[in-house]
Amino acid sequence: MTDYKELANLLFPNIDKTPDYYEELYPLRKLKEGARVTRFAPSPTGYLHFGNLYTCMAAYVTAKATDGVFYVRVEDTDQKRKVDGAVSAMLKGLSVYGIVADEGVIGENEEKGNYAPYYQSARKDIYQAYAKSLVMQGLAYPCFCSAEELDEIRASQENEDIKGYYGKYAKCRNLSLDEIKKKIESGAEWTLRLKSPGDAEKKCYFDDMIKGKIEMPENIQDIVLLKSDGIPTYHFAHAIDDHLMRTTHVVRGDEWIASVPVHLQLFKVLGFKPVKYAHVAPIMKEENGGKRKLSKRKDPEAAVSYYAEAGYPAESVNEYLMTILNSNFEDWRRANKDADILSFPFNFKKMSASGALFDYAKLTDVSKNVISKMSADKVFDLTYKWAEEYQPQLYELFSKDKEKATAILNIDRENKKPRKDIAKWSEVLDYIGYMYDETFTPCYELSGNANPKLAVNVIEEYLKVFDINDDKDAWFNRMKEICPLVGCTPNVKEYKAEPEKYAGHVGDVSTVIRVALTGRTNTPDLFSITKLLGEETVRKRLNSALKYYKEEA
Repeated sequence: MTDYKELANLLFPNIDKTPDYYEELYPLRKLKEGARVTRFAPSPTGYLHFGNLYTCMAAYVTAKATDGVFYVRVEDTDQKRKVDGAVSAMLKGLSVYGIVADEGVIGENEEKGNYAPYYQSARKDIYQAYAKSLVMQGLAYPCFCSAEELDEIRASQENEDIKGYYGKYAKCRNLSLDEIKKKIESGAEWTLRLKSPGDAEKKCYFDDMIKGKIEMPENIQDIVLLKSDGIPTYHFAHAIDDHLMRTTHVVRGDEWIASVPVHLQLFKVLGFKPVKYAHVAPIMKEENGGKRKLSKRKDPEAAVSYYAEAGYPAESVNEYLMTILNSNFEDWRRANKDADILSFPFNFKKMSASGALFDYAKLTDVSKNVISKMSADKVFDLTYKWAEEYQPQLYELFSKDKEKATAILNIDRENKKPRKDIAKWSEVLDYIGYMYDETFTPCYELSGNANPKLAVNVIEEYLKVFDINDDKDAWFNRMKEICPLVGCTPNVKEYKAEPEKYAGHVGDVSTVIRVALTGRTNTPDLFSITKLLGEETVRKRLNSALKYYKEEA
């Protein structure tokens, strides 16, 4: 019979701490009943993509909704794949969308919290203490099989339903202590494997927070716990870290469902209470009548950086995320128009079990609505900051006269029914381009009853009476006064009753002026535009338009 204590000391001669030591070092959190502890646990290997943000937001809001804790742990055990600066980039990406960890990794090699270290690479001794304990209990053993031997085992399992390292194929499971000693003394490398207590005839059950009850075969594989360099596999580190950091809910992609039997088994053999799992389906996108996963390779919107570059406000992205995270969010928002998003009663059961659909048109609508509620000062500040990095021309225009820029952005804004023209900051320059001579492009295409002949008459009459000092009522009265002079009626209803009697109505008169001044038939309040353009610009543009229409009439 193997002396497991001697074997444990042979394998881990330098590990003098026990699991009890770490249980005391990282005590249960003092939180109110029902508070959830969640985490974001990225590998420092790449950029933040929309799926990360989506999953992370679910973890974050469920912690906040229950007065719990959200922390960041970096899973950097694979140092070969580490990308310098990746952690900072991810944290910055999350912070843009208001996701700031309560504890954990808060910067490159910077941590805060009582459950440190939060970098897995700094937790090697912790993992080995638990590994040593498992060996002492006869629940883990060293495996000396080479890659070639493992390939041979797999090749011999062609006719087996289950392939892998288990049962009769677990060549090193029953090595004697003397055999193990000889191999170690000869310098043979070893990994540490779990002596799985699983039964191929039995099932494991768990209640996924999103997908409901799931039944799967028990794990019978003698999985690797520690690699030959003493670094843990994801499975082993996950169980220990989530236990010691007192995680209650693990929110992760549903590609991990296949690993749940392994993870539940590890929690059991380690003597831990298992976490609750919420497995998130990938975000889908419609294509050619079907659906496919949002692709990092095909879809620019898969990268979180895309939204900052395009100029979507963080508030818009968050609002949109919540509409696809929980099916009842929009009803809640209608009833709570100005409430903080974190006051929404987030529920995993309201998440799509099969995958939320990314809808670009919906994002645009949500963002237009969010921006329409912002003050002009806020719109200016956010646009100005964005333009500094992404649109130098707009930044330069705004820099010349910030007060004017804010006034332009305030046209038809701070009222009961604000316009919803802007979905992202990259649209602002085109939206207000006619307000600056540098970006104004004349276009004299008319609409409605307006035509070149009417335009000539309207502009000639308007130039006679135009006064930049008029208030809005006086300005509009002048529009109406022009009407009979050019064959139009100031009364739209009158025109509709007898259209054959008139060349148009007051709306057509204002259309002529609008097109002459802005090059567009649809703009915010024309009076406000006129005031901000100033008398010199207004007269100059009216005369240019008059010249054009005379040639066309």
